[in-house]
Amino acid sequence: MTSTTIIGMDISKYSFELCGMDEGGQLTLRKRLHRDAVSRFFANTPACIVAMESCSGSQHWARQLKELGHQVLLIPAQHVVAYRRGAKNDRNDAAAIAEAASRPNVRPVPVKTTDQLDIQTLHRVRERLVQHRSAIINELRGLLLEYGIVCAKGVTRFLVWLREEFAAHVAVLSPLAQEIFHALRDEFRALEERLAGINKRIKAVFDTHPVCQRLATIPGVGPLLATAIIASVSEPQRFKNGRQFAAYLGLVPRQHSTGGKPKLLGISKAGNRYLRMLLVHGARSIIYHHRAKADPRSRWLQKLVERRGFHKANVALANKNARVVWKLLTTPGEEFIMPLAA
Repeated sequence: MTSTTIIGMDISKYSFELCGMDEGGQLTLRKRLHRDAVSRFFANTPACIVAMESCSGSQHWARQLKELGHQVLLIPAQHVVAYRRGAKNDRNDAAAIAEAASRPNVRPVPVKTTDQLDIQTLHRVRERLVQHRSAIINELRGLLLEYGIVCAKGVTRFLVWLREEFAAHVAVLSPLAQEIFHALRDEFRALEERLAGINKRIKAVFDTHPVCQRLATIPGVGPLLATAIIASVSEPQRFKNGRQFAAYLGLVPRQHSTGGKPKLLGISKAGNRYLRMLLVHGARSIIYHHRAKADPRSRWLQKLVERRGFHKANVALANKNARVVWKLLTTPGEEFIMPLAA
């Protein structure tokens, strides 16, 4: 009897489609399970490779199946599409997942620990609150402008304006308008309190995590970026070098080459958008603060800005920091030391 070595599983909330294959790629299993029966089925199945598409809920099932003794592969969705045959349905998706998992050149997504998921959840909530805060500020500025009241631009200046000038400007409006704007102000303040609480929790993780402390020795890496890195990067050793890690984060040029003629475009913007954004923001801060300094690193940055422009220099420094991050992640105990020469 042919044994099943790979099971591709298409997951959803309640319906799970399974497709099993042997070492030769022949189908050995076709089965549909309800959510309640998944753990029981795999508990009674000999250890094998279980592949799933990396999507919502896949991390939970990956941890469950690993505890049952199976090897779990989370396949990126873009790789699964290439192996699907026929119309899109659960059966074809499960077969495509099993087929993709059998290919050695398809790189799976690492399975996160519960600690990593906790930190990632903090960052996801914080990101949503920041977006909501920007929406409220824009709404207040736009509505008040219709009454001839001009608000300060930028979060920091807006906070000062809200504290010192808001009451005087709104006091001359109608009672209905005053009620609306005071409600928006209270909503904004409540949001600021929630953000402060999230930031405090992130700072607590940063203060107690040794890897975060080592990453923070890199200029441009603070509590936010350091904790986001340890939450997102599970297996840094899977990257051959820092260049591959920077490419994984989309901080390298996108190619459109043919006929032996290389053509480089803007950055690829592949991989984790949130980490790339934080790295670029951190690099921008360093460039601003190094404008008036005369140490070798600052002079290198100043010359780079003059030669390539601010934005390209910003991405170049973010790329450089990403490589240093990879080095610290793969070398336990090592810290960043500021170079003495440019």
